[in-house]
Amino acid sequence: MHIELINTGTELMLGRVLNTHQQWLCRQLADHGYVVARQITVADSGYEIQQAVREALLKADLVITTGGLGPTADDLTRDGIAEMLGRKLIEDKAALANVENFFAVRRRAMPERTRVQALVPEGALVLRNQHGTAPGLAIEVSPNPFRQDRTSSLLVMLPGPPRELQPMFSEQVIPLIQKRLPLGSAFVCRTLKTTGLGESMVEEKIVAPLKYLTDAGLEIGYCARTGEVDVRLVCRGTDAGKIVAEAEQIVRGLIDAHIFGAGDDQLETVLVRMLSGRNQTLALAESCTGGYIANRVTNVPGASAVLLGGLVTYSNEAKQTFLGVRAETLNAHGAVSEPVAREMAEGARGRTGADYALAVTGVAGPGGGTPDKPVGTVFIALAGDRHTFVLNPFNPYDRETFKYVTSQQALELLRRTLLNEIRMTKNE
Repeated sequence: MHIELINTGTELMLGRVLNTHQQWLCRQLADHGYVVARQITVADSGYEIQQAVREALLKADLVITTGGLGPTADDLTRDGIAEMLGRKLIEDKAALANVENFFAVRRRAMPERTRVQALVPEGALVLRNQHGTAPGLAIEVSPNPFRQDRTSSLLVMLPGPPRELQPMFSEQVIPLIQKRLPLGSAFVCRTLKTTGLGESMVEEKIVAPLKYLTDAGLEIGYCARTGEVDVRLVCRGTDAGKIVAEAEQIVRGLIDAHIFGAGDDQLETVLVRMLSGRNQTLALAESCTGGYIANRVTNVPGASAVLLGGLVTYSNEAKQTFLGVRAETLNAHGAVSEPVAREMAEGARGRTGADYALAVTGVAGPGGGTPDKPVGTVFIALAGDRHTFVLNPFNPYDRETFKYVTSQQALELLRRTLLNEIRMTKNE
């Protein structure tokens, strides 16, 4: 099956808006076994939109467009595609009622121009927009005049705003695709999330042991991001589930210590889950990361049951006042040092009563480095009831990347410590 995605919007071409549709739609389709073969982005130009759709219809079984269905002068997708297909635009009563109701419930006057959103190409299926005014549209292009064999294609047009597009796609488009374009065979995809190993090292460890499964149809993919590498295991066919499950077991046996989750898991989510399951708490003392670790943790629902508090102690005075770091330690070793990181973590744990406390201090740059402590130097401490561990990685990146990598290393230190505690408890 050939699928193409066309994102429209001059703002995308100018780099003013991030194109999140491409990633989100491709992921949703792949999760259901439909893999996009090609995706392009074009400006808000009637000619360019028509040209892109015409090219896609030459070979695609499914074409999805995003944007250009609204009421303004630069919303040209609906009109352009209707013209290209030779279909009249007809006012749809249900679509018009939805537009009118949108303004009525908000006690706002309805601009006459918004009425244009109720115009739909003749024969199109109207996809109701429950979060906005522009309906989505689905057209069965049958016969398809652009394909040599005139085989039909399904053309779906979605509104641009993500809060409108995403529920419409999940609730209405996916069932439509599954009904009109059913898959010929099973599709299984499993993603394992790893940290602490580079992409090439992950591949080196797993590719040979998985060869007999790749020979049987398994596909292995890798996606490297800052501080993480995803391992994607994909297979089609009647034995897809069995092959992927066997591959996952092998991968876990080889690099299990580096696997923190699967699917959409994030490291902070896994940690909140682990701490909650053990009824344990966490405190944070941050200097060079400026609250970044606290931000990641508090993005997780339920973090309030785990995180007792976080302190951003940027100055030496703040470290002394709020964490009890000794002046003599600062004078002897400097703020970026193992002894100070240790005292920061122990101070945060002691003053909050948390089971664990993480502390970070370092040189984020671009200035502030010295020959002994160059930009990228960082100390990460974890205080628990038994020991205080201190790591000294070197992260010579730009400030934003430095903060993310340091937060990742701190959270991973806590995860590894929790796993060791769990193993020790089981062995007692």
